[in-house]
Amino acid sequence: MDLGTANTIIISDDKIVVDEPSVVALDRRTDKMIAVGGDAKMMYEKEHPNIRTIRPLHDGVIADFTACEQMMRGLIKMVHSGNRFFSPSLRMVIGVPSGSTEVELRAVRDSAEHADGRDVYLIFEPMAAALGMGLDVEAPEGNMIVDIGGGSTEIAVISLGGIVCNNSLRVAGDDLTADIQEYMSRQHNVKVSERALRELYLKGFEIAVKESSPWTIMTSYNRINGTYTSESPWLLQDVLRDEWGFEGIVMTDWFAGADAVKQMQAGNDLLMPGTQSQQQALLNAARNGQLDVQVLDRNIERILDLIMRTRTFRHEPVSNRPDLDAHARISRKAATEGMVLLKNERDALPLAAGKKLALFGNSAYDIIIGGTGSGDVHEAYSVALPEGLENAGYATDKALSQAYAEHIKAAKVRRPETNPFLAPPPLPELVPTAEQIGAAVAANDVGVITIGRNSGEFIDRKAEGDFYLTEAEQTLIKTVSAAFHKAGKPVVVVLNVGGVIEVASWRDQVDAILLAWQPGQEAGHAMADVLSGKVNPSGKLTDTFALDLKDYPAAENFPGVTLLGSDPAASGGIVINDRAAEVEYRDDIRVGYRHFNTRDVEVAYPFGYGLSYTRFEYRDLKLTREDAGFTASVIVTNTGRRAGKEVVQLYVSAPNNVLEKPAAELRAYARTRLLQPGQSQTLVMRVEPRGLTSFDPEAHRWVAHPGRYTVRIGASSRDIRQQAHFDIKDDLCFMP
Repeated sequence: MDLGTANTIIISDDKIVVDEPSVVALDRRTDKMIAVGGDAKMMYEKEHPNIRTIRPLHDGVIADFTACEQMMRGLIKMVHSGNRFFSPSLRMVIGVPSGSTEVELRAVRDSAEHADGRDVYLIFEPMAAALGMGLDVEAPEGNMIVDIGGGSTEIAVISLGGIVCNNSLRVAGDDLTADIQEYMSRQHNVKVSERALRELYLKGFEIAVKESSPWTIMTSYNRINGTYTSESPWLLQDVLRDEWGFEGIVMTDWFAGADAVKQMQAGNDLLMPGTQSQQQALLNAARNGQLDVQVLDRNIERILDLIMRTRTFRHEPVSNRPDLDAHARISRKAATEGMVLLKNERDALPLAAGKKLALFGNSAYDIIIGGTGSGDVHEAYSVALPEGLENAGYATDKALSQAYAEHIKAAKVRRPETNPFLAPPPLPELVPTAEQIGAAVAANDVGVITIGRNSGEFIDRKAEGDFYLTEAEQTLIKTVSAAFHKAGKPVVVVLNVGGVIEVASWRDQVDAILLAWQPGQEAGHAMADVLSGKVNPSGKLTDTFALDLKDYPAAENFPGVTLLGSDPAASGGIVINDRAAEVEYRDDIRVGYRHFNTRDVEVAYPFGYGLSYTRFEYRDLKLTREDAGFTASVIVTNTGRRAGKEVVQLYVSAPNNVLEKPAAELRAYARTRLLQPGQSQTLVMRVEPRGLTSFDPEAHRWVAHPGRYTVRIGASSRDIRQQAHFDIKDDLCFMP
């Protein structure tokens, strides 16, 4: 048994029979073991009133005798009871750090004996490592062994069957992990103007705070203009609390920032996860007067206020039995409402009932339902596309399904293990043979190709194989489309992606494109709802699909510029090729459609774009000025043959005489109810006076300058159906 700080391994008959995290979960009331190993790790550092999770070893030695004993018992029970190694006369060999004291050795031996060990032998970890490597430890020569574990690093020279000299360092994997996390959290600096910050990047947070009154807000890892967000009084106090009126608590992301005292002074109430060094720094600062105790009192008051607002504190009934079916229906509905129909020629969609479908593409079967990192969840189930379509009454090609199942299974076996917090590398795309494609054409009515892309935390976009399709994906689309079109049969592409991808090079080869995004655990059902026409798509693009990566202004300096120098922290930036770098947001306010439309850059699909299975007509735009703002009303009529919803967008073009202004900016939008063919609805959208302004950093105010303003009503940022004008005679100003 290798009893480690991070992991414990049990070997029997030269085979690893147990390899589990050194974690145990105990019932707080009875101290009985609830889970051990991987199951306990899933609970580690998560709050539960009746469960405590423990890592019994610290720095390579036992820190909790009782917990260690229970953990060892639980791990031993994982081994098959018929195994001779774990017979009633249990013999155990346990690796221990070479620098262990007699007390520590006694603790290990006692824990093993209490865990039913009859003959317990201790071996120093460097010697165990040497034997495991097959070294001749009896040879008259010296071998240096360096064994880096989770809690300790063992360095020893072995010769003539013994350890000649050794050193056991209480610095190892756990410390390296924490240092890497801290280093990475410190190496990200973005340079951005205050105007861009306020108008674009902070705007979503401002809306959330003012309209939803959240209880908590978390600060990010990065620096903005050289200052950590968690150490910025301007951001956390001046903007968040004084300007926006936030009254909840502010917490840091895990290990974010560098100075606990500055974080408290800036306006953080809670440091996550809370380290011993942070606690000591705060105590020292409070004692020497560097940190006003009133700051800590304020933080405690805010945290207590949050606690007292909870239903648990108020003794209100809380159910631990949610209506999961109802939640699934909501997830399914949300997914369908967000899908965007990008192309639909020759009425390829919706699919007629009873059609036979040939499904191509890994992600049709290995569907991507959500993002990575903290954006991921442990879902109870997920519905892939074949299941969703079959439940909707369609037949899917079983031969293709079997081919993809075998391919995906084999590719996952070959795929290297990665940190479970991060996204694994994508599987190589299967391109069926000409014979397989030919058989699919003969047996089916429609070809459906799914292109998948994962996204989320810790995943920066790349050009090849991410924004651009891989060679295999391009080949798949080309060969399948050619074969099905030769037989007079349509081809549909489903994009199971988390962000924009290049479409211009291949979209003309297919008949329809449905942007399904990452639709959650009901993905297959939601996709089938839209493909079948059960739900008429009404989603609109929230980003521009450019013709090429270089058309995005940020592409020219992403992910940043490398800065020379020996002190990465001094230059503040992200790590690129092990050197510090920083990213300058040179596009300023010219982000997304603001850039493409102002510069009149040709695009594949513009911001706000989205097709429907029906058509809508806009008429009778009317503007009413109210309190320096205005209200716009427009009549929307379904002129097609299917029921559907339409999202109407309101853009404002402002004078470009003082501050630089985009060609137009989205200021409001509204969606109709489900309109039957021939039905109309009047939509009313209100733009407050503040919505007409831009931030003037020199005057430190929000301002709308005099001149003519144009209101544009459209189905996208480039499909404008109605427009009207009004004038502002004097500066319209608001303080932050």
